Amino acid sequence: MSLLSFSLIQTTLSWEDKKANLEMFAEKISSIKGNPGIVVLPEMFTTGFSMNPRLLAEPMSGQTVAWMKRISSEKKVIITGSIIIEEEGNYYNRLIWMLPNGEYGFYDKRHRFAYAGEDKEYTAGNKRLIASVNGWKINLQVCYDLRFPVWARQAPGNTPEYDVLVYVANWPEKRGHAWRTLLQARAIENQCYVIGVNRVGEDGNKIIYAGDSMVIDPLGEILYQKTNEEDICTISLDKKHLEEIRAKMPFLKDADNFIIQHEL
Repeated sequence: MSLLSFSLIQTTLSWEDKKANLEMFAEKISSIKGNPGIVVLPEMFTTGFSMNPRLLAEPMSGQTVAWMKRISSEKKVIITGSIIIEEEGNYYNRLIWMLPNGEYGFYDKRHRFAYAGEDKEYTAGNKRLIASVNGWKINLQVCYDLRFPVWARQAPGNTPEYDVLVYVANWPEKRGHAWRTLLQARAIENQCYVIGVNRVGEDGNKIIYAGDSMVIDPLGEILYQKTNEEDICTISLDKKHLEEIRAKMPFLKDADNFIIQHEL
């Protein structure tokens, strides 16, 4: 299929209040008119960017994954976003990719934000997740991963690994220039669409977020951007446009060969 739709939800979050956040997101998802397509929620969408995993973590059998299964099934949509998960005594900032049939994939954030102590509280992931939807391939990453281009880099050759690169985030306003610039850079260097979904408002640590959720095309052109306010944007990406750009300017064929080591 040539078109693939995404619904980006940029919103404030209730600090460390899962119940309030799940109720809010259920209402916002229900408000989307027409086919939402793939619903993208921010990083740690039930809590905000918290360093209290011992208090807030859930198992994969917990309420948030169950909520994602229920909403995805009821609305017939794919839902993705990251939450705090506990598994075998370790805590993960885990992105869930939930399908309407209850099947899911997940990606554990590889690059932990040591500046905020995330490296002390959470275990790093070591595998990328590239999902497939209607002939599209989607690379799913989390916030601070954006600063490390090798982790997102397309392998050189005639067949790109993915078509859309998604970042879910809690990225502070004071580093917003880096957020906006790096999202465009990832699109240009990987010849793909890039979607970045960030939050707005103030968290429990008095950190301010401006949102700046964005959709960017493979040439680095901004298709959508919203700053300093809550918003829901449903947008359709065109694979024909993507393929035309890749055919006209086959830059990836000239890239350096490399191997990503998945072991920590």
